[in-house]
Amino acid sequence: MTRVKRGTLKLKRRKNKLAQTKGYRFGRSTKEAQANEAIHKAGAHAFRHRRDKKRDFKQLWHIKINAAVRPEGISFSKFWGNVKKAGVTLNKKMLAELAEFHPEIFKKVVAMAK
Repeated sequence: MTRVKRGTLKLKRRKNKLAQTKGYRFGRSTKEAQANEAIHKAGAHAFRHRRDKKRDFKQLWHIKINAAVRPEGISFSKFWGNVKKAGVTLNKKMLAELAEFHPEIFKKVVAMAK
């Protein structure tokens, strides 16, 4: 059996790993073991923060809708329950958009929900 030298593959793997940590500070961008750990941690944070972003936007929509329905004399929770009962198919993102940029249309939705 012929001899196989694997140096090129190992170097390629190392180069790709260090390319992923380009811009990181200190040993994380130059040392393979630290770079490997940095990549794993960055992936874990990215996964978690993608979910946090969804949560943050949902909270923002609640705030916008609540701010728009308070002058109508109703709370967000009561409004949302009435919206479901009235069969309005707009989601929270759309309602927040209406509340912020098209208040006259949003008032009609609130009237439907009352």
